[in-house]
Amino acid sequence: MKPMLMSDANEIPVGKEWIYETKYDGFRAILHWNKEGIQLFSRNEKRLNDMFPEIIEACRRIEHLIKPFLPIVFDGELVCLQNDFRSEFSFVQTRGRMRKKEVIAQHSMAFPCQYIVFDLITFKGKDMAKSALEKRKMELKKCFEKMELPCQVQYRHESLLQLIETFTEEKVLWNHVRISNGEGIIAKQKKSIWSNEKRTNQWLKVKNWRQVSIIITKYEQVNGFFTGAVYHEGKVIEVVTFKHGMTDEEMKTLSELFLSNGINIGDSVYEIAPSICANINCISFDGKHLREPRFHSFAFEMNPEECEWRHMLRQLNPIPEKVQVTHPDKPVWPKSGIEKDDYLLYLQMAAPFMLPFLQERHLTLIRFPHGVPGEKFYQKSVPDYAPDFVKTSRDEDIDYIVCNDITTLLWLGNQLALEFHIPFQTIDTKMPTEIVFDLDPPSVEEFSLSVEAAVRLKAIFDQFQLTSFVKTSGGKGLQLYIPIPFNTFTYDETRIFTKFVSDFLCDQEPEWFTTERLKKNRGNKLYLDYVQHHEGKTIVAPYSPRGTEIGTIATPLKWEEVGESLRPEQFTINTVMERMKTIGDLFREFRKVGEAQPFAVVLEQLKELLEEK
Repeated sequence: MKPMLMSDANEIPVGKEWIYETKYDGFRAILHWNKEGIQLFSRNEKRLNDMFPEIIEACRRIEHLIKPFLPIVFDGELVCLQNDFRSEFSFVQTRGRMRKKEVIAQHSMAFPCQYIVFDLITFKGKDMAKSALEKRKMELKKCFEKMELPCQVQYRHESLLQLIETFTEEKVLWNHVRISNGEGIIAKQKKSIWSNEKRTNQWLKVKNWRQVSIIITKYEQVNGFFTGAVYHEGKVIEVVTFKHGMTDEEMKTLSELFLSNGINIGDSVYEIAPSICANINCISFDGKHLREPRFHSFAFEMNPEECEWRHMLRQLNPIPEKVQVTHPDKPVWPKSGIEKDDYLLYLQMAAPFMLPFLQERHLTLIRFPHGVPGEKFYQKSVPDYAPDFVKTSRDEDIDYIVCNDITTLLWLGNQLALEFHIPFQTIDTKMPTEIVFDLDPPSVEEFSLSVEAAVRLKAIFDQFQLTSFVKTSGGKGLQLYIPIPFNTFTYDETRIFTKFVSDFLCDQEPEWFTTERLKKNRGNKLYLDYVQHHEGKTIVAPYSPRGTEIGTIATPLKWEEVGESLRPEQFTINTVMERMKTIGDLFREFRKVGEAQPFAVVLEQLKELLEEK
C-alpha cells in the first residue's frame, strides 16, 4: 500500500475547515499490524523491518495492549527526533542504506528512530480510509490513550511510537517549527478522506525554507543543472546542484554566460572562476549537499568570499527572532579562533543533549563578558533586563533562571554565559535525581589518577548492579553519575552510599586517593569529593563548555574510552560538535536507567552493614 500524497503550497491555508501538523523530515512509512505480525513499509512498498528493528521491538512490547484493535494500519513518518518539532533526516537516510544486521543494531542504539503516527487507515479490521479525517483522528487518540502511548511528540520519551499533535491555530505551530528549525507544516482538511490514488489538495505542505548564499561555479549543458559552492578553509567546496526555481529568462541568461565565458572541462560541463553569487532555498544540509534546493535570486551585491562555510551554517541554523544577538564576531575563545557566533551555533547543535539536564533546574552560570581568558563572575539571580520568555523559579530569596528551551539557552549564550552548573535535584523535589562522584586530581598533569579512580569505582558500582555513566569535567578530572528513581531517596540516604564507596576506595589505595577537604593536607592525591553531593550544591552540566583557553567541554564518554590515552583536552567545542554527529548522546538513556536502578536494595545492604559495625 502506497501512502497518500500531499501537494506543495507557498502559504498556509487558514479557516475552520483546516487543522495543522508538524512536517517531519524522515521516511514516510505504513505500519501493518495483524495477528500474523508487524510489517513496516516505505512509500515505495519496500519492507523496512530489518532496517528499523527498534520500531518493531517497540511494537512487540505493546502487543498485549494493541490486540483488541487488530488488524490495524497506521500512516506515519520514521524520524530521528532532535526536538519535538524537528527530525534529522541524515540519520534516517543513513539507516535506510545499511544492510548488515550488526551495523544496524549499533546505529539503532546510538541514533534510535521513532515512528510518528498521524493517520489511521484500518481499525479493528475495518477500512477507515473513507471516514473523515477528524473521525480517524478521534479513534487514533482513543487508541493511543488506551495503550498509554504519548499523544503528542516528545523527543526524549522512551516510547518510540508516538502520536502527532494536531493544532487548530496555524501561527502557534509555525512559531514552534521556526524556533525549532523544523522542516515545515502540513495543513489538512478536517473532512478529507484517505486516498493514495492521486496527489491531493486536501493535504498541503508548507516548507520552512532556509536561504543559503552560494557561488555558481559550473553549468552542465546536457541536463541544465548548475553547481553551487562555498569557500571552506581556503578551498571552493561544492554544496549544491540546482535548476528548479529559475525563470526561463534567468536560466537562459545564466547558461549563455557560462557557454560564452566559461571553460569547457569535458562532458559539456562549463566552469567559471568564483564571481557569480546566488541565494538558494533549501530545507537542510546533509553534510555534503543542500537538500531540496530551489533557486531564489541572484546576489549581485555579494562578494564570492562572503559565501563561506561558517556563513552557510549560520543561514541553515537561524537564531530565533526573539533572541537579539549582539557582536556575533566577538572573540570568545581566541586561542581556538572561536567567536560568539560559533559558540551560539554550538549551543544550537548541543541543545538536544543539554536541555534534558537543564530542564526544571535552578541554574548557576559563570559568565565571561570579555571572553576567555578574562574577567568572570557567577550569576544565580535573573537580571532585571531578562526578556519575558526566560522562566524563573524562586528559592531562598533568589530568582533563579530555569533553562527549558532553545530560546533561553541562546539568550544566555549571547550573554556569554559559558558554564552551566546545575543542582542534583529539579525544582519539583528536594531529593536528588542522581548520585555524582567528582574525581578531582591535584592538576591536569595527574589526570591519570581520575582514570584509575573511575575504573575502580565502576567495578564497585557493577558489584552493586548499579548502572553508571561517566563524563569529563571539562577541567582536570572526571565525574561519575548514578541516576536514581525520581523523588525517592534523600541526600542523607545517598550520603551513606557515597561515603561508604569513597572510604572503601581510600582504604584500598591510601597513597592515591583521599577524602581530605583541605587542599594543603591532600598532598599529591586525588580528592574524592562526596561532600559536594548535597542540597544546594551544583555540578557542571553535561555538554556545558568550560572557561578554559581552548574551550573544553564537559563531555559524556563511553566506558571503554576511559583508559590510558584519555585526555580532557581531546574534547573541545569543535571536536564535540563532530562527536555528537558520529557517536550520538551517550546519556540518552539516563532517566530511563535511573527509574529502574536497584538503589533501594543497595541502601538496605549498607544500612545493615553499618548497624553490624
